[in-house]
Order: sequence, then C-alpha cells, then structure tokens
Amino acid sequence: MAIKRYTADADNTITNAYKQNLTIRGTGSNMGEADVLEVFSIYAQESSSSSELSRVLIKFPATGTSAGYISYDRTQDDIPDSGSVSFYLRMFNARHVSTTPEDFDLVISAVTRSWNEGVGLDMEDYSDRDASNWVNAERSSSTSEPYEWAAEGGDWYTDSSSSFTASFSTGFEDLELDITPLVEQWVNSSGNVLGSKSNYGLMVRLSSSLEDGTESYYTKKFFARGSQFFFKRPVIEARWDSSEKDDRGSFYYSSSLAPAADNLNTIYFYNYVRGQLKNIPDVGSTGSILVSLYSGSSTNDEPSGAKLLLSAGGNVAADEDTEVTGGYVSTGIYSASLAFTGATTLSTIYDVWHSGSTEFFTGTIEPQNVSSSWSAEFYNPDQAYVSKITNMKSTYLTINKNARFRLYSRKKDWSPTIYTVASNIMPIDLVEDAYYKVERVIDGLEVIPYGTGTLNHTRLSFDKSGSYFDLDMSMLEADSTYEIKFVYYLNGEYSEQEESFKFKVE
Repeated sequence: MAIKRYTADADNTITNAYKQNLTIRGTGSNMGEADVLEVFSIYAQESSSSSELSRVLIKFPATGTSAGYISYDRTQDDIPDSGSVSFYLRMFNARHVSTTPEDFDLVISAVTRSWNEGVGLDMEDYSDRDASNWVNAERSSSTSEPYEWAAEGGDWYTDSSSSFTASFSTGFEDLELDITPLVEQWVNSSGNVLGSKSNYGLMVRLSSSLEDGTESYYTKKFFARGSQFFFKRPVIEARWDSSEKDDRGSFYYSSSLAPAADNLNTIYFYNYVRGQLKNIPDVGSTGSILVSLYSGSSTNDEPSGAKLLLSAGGNVAADEDTEVTGGYVSTGIYSASLAFTGATTLSTIYDVWHSGSTEFFTGTIEPQNVSSSWSAEFYNPDQAYVSKITNMKSTYLTINKNARFRLYSRKKDWSPTIYTVASNIMPIDLVEDAYYKVERVIDGLEVIPYGTGTLNHTRLSFDKSGSYFDLDMSMLEADSTYEIKFVYYLNGEYSEQEESFKFKVE
C-alpha cells in the first residue's frame, strides 16, 4: 500500500466581509461544518477603498495515539520513516454560480494556535456566531471569554518549511500541494531535522499582495469535510514507493548483453511467525543478516559443498567473497542484491540466510541464462501482454484495511507446449514497471490516478508468483463499484492495458 489518505477533522471559513446591509462586518461569524470553504477578497464594495476578506482554517489528524492518525500509523509501519514518504494537501474545487477569479495565488501556512470549528452554515448574512471567527481563535473551556488572535484574521508561521504557495490559472483548479516538511514537523518523527510544531492545522488565504491590492478576487470555493461528495473532501495524502522487486523467480546469470545494474538480482526473505511478519529478534531493523549461495546435492534437493564464490557488485563487497550483506526492508522483510557469475550449468542454487552460525532460512533459486530468456533479437518486437487479476473478489468491505491483488501477465504471442498443457503450468512474463489506477464505474471518476513519475506510488511489487499490490479499502466509498486498470512502462513509453477489473465495495 503506497497511498494513505487522512480526511480533515475540522474546518472553518472566517471573514471580515460586510453583511448584506453593508454596514456591519461579519467578524463574529464562523462557517464551521459547512459543505464548502471559501477564500476571497472584495475591494471597494462598501466604499471606494473598503476591503473584505475571507480565509479558511482546516485541520487534519496528524498526531494521535490511535488508528487514523499519521503519527500512530507510522509507529505501526503503515507509513515509512521521514525521508521515504511525501505528504500532499488535496482540496477540491467547488463550482458555484458566482464569479470565479483567475490568475491568483493562495498561501497555505501552519496556524500557530488552537481554534474551534463551530457549526455555522450561513455564508451570506454571517448570522452564525460560535467558536472561531475573524477576531477570536476560540473560547475558553472554563469561561465565556474568547481568546483573540494576535492579529485579526488568524495567526500563522511564515518560514519556508511551514508556508507554501499554490498558483491558479483558470480558478477552477483543484489544490494539490506538497507539504511534507510541515507534516514531518507535526509528527516530529525520527529523521526529521526541522524540529517540531504543534498541529493546529492550516490557514488558506490569498497572497498578501492580492489581499492588500485594489482588485477583487471573488470567490474561490473548495468542498469541505462536511460535503456529501465523499471523494471531494479535503485530505492529506501520504505517497511513497512501496514496490518490492523480488527477483527470485526471474534470477539471471550475469551477461555482457546487460548493463551492470541489470545484472544485479535482488532476493527477499519474508519472516512469518504465526501468520504475521515479524522482525528476527537477533537482527531487528538494524542488525546484520548475511546470505550465502550453495550448489545442490547430487539429487539437487538441498545445499551442498562449499559456499559459492561471488563477484563484486550490489551487496557483495569484493570478488570471491562468499557472503552477501542483506538489509532490512520493513517489518519481517529483508533483502540482498548480487550479480551471479557462477557456472551456467547449475540448474538450482540455494540461498542460505544467516547471522554468524545461526541459519534463519534456506531458499531455492533456478537461475536463467540471458541468451535464452531475454532473447536478443534481430528485429524490434512489439511487446503486448494479456493481464488478469487472479484473486479478484466481486465484493470487498471498507473495513478491509488492505486487500492484496495478484496480477498475472504473459505475452500475447505465447503458444503453450504439450508439456505446459499437460502440467497446467502457466508462464509468467513479469513487467518490472507496472502501475495501477482505480476509477469509479458510474462516472469514470479517477479515485486513485496512476502514480507514475518521481514517487511511483502506485507501482506494483513482484515476487516468484507474479506482480501484486495492496489497496486500502477504507479510502473507497461504500455502495459503489470500481474498476482497476493497469499501465506498463515498456521501451520508454507508458502503455495502458486493454483489460479492466471491476469490484464492489460495501
């Protein structure tokens, strides 16, 4: 799972705009729990130099000690450590019948103090007067006296790690902004060098030059957390590349046909205890784990003889070393990379994972020759594939934290041999760079777009059994039907596959 979403848990619109009589300002009002959020500036409505502003307060579940909070999910290894994940603020444009400004910037900054959401809904005459507003941040729990903002309209940080700018051309765009430095300060996790800030949420406002200018920018609206439209509610989206490329089923001898990087094979060890991935106590996440390779016995059913000599590269330090230095991937998962230049007559080799004299696991590998498997050709082949999710269910529940989908792929021009048909063995042609997306069937809404590019956050993993990915079903709205599609990165181009796979969420 490389995407996790956190929906806002409080939002509010505050304003100093005039009421309809253009005599009294609505500074005491709030619009907490309304279905939209609004940012605007109005110039010269009450007088030739009057200014009216509206700003948004919004808060997300960043810090907490239970599921659904970013900090807690990180302690559970549901989100990677600092430096391995990006956090994006996403807010969605709400179309309306009023005018929409063009060519403007919004500034999104961390708020410096706590505030109350309130339950105000009146965004025209500003009649709701509860909780936070333009003047007061909140009311004391012990008295009726309000705590005022240091400056009317809210207090925020201005440093570059806590304040960000988003530009809008047509005015109808959604907001999608990388706010990773700020979220890491809220969570204040290991590896974060920016320090910490209390999570009081964000202020969204027009840039100072536009708020202080002599033109009106009326009005930009976003859907709020109270919107009836599930996928339009504001979220912080955690994105990271969780793909694990286990070459155990596609392990190759080194070849002069391949660049050095492509001669490396990465193999994995998954330590399951009572059905759950667990760290090895003597290794943990920082200890040493080694891998040695052996040829087989005369019956080729167990390791035999001395450790095989290895070539430098990957996690092998020097030529003729006999050990590969493995590394920690995530809870209970370890990996090691090496180039294999042993005798190409070996049909099976054995990888023994150990630390000192303690052996943890012995696996089997059937290495392949590049000349017979990668097929250097005298023509430029057209790579086309048949794809199928082999474990698709018709229905899933939103309470399913992670559903794993297994993707089978093979080339279209494959012709089975008599042996293949008789043995019922289907070949797998792994596509190393495959990505998924999820759409809602009824209207084609992209619920999860293809995560290609620098983050690769929807890239599939693969192992000996083929490709796979995990999907957090809690991100999907119940009582809807969705479909999964795939795009393969082949010969420098993305090629969307013909097949799509539908399922319902309840």
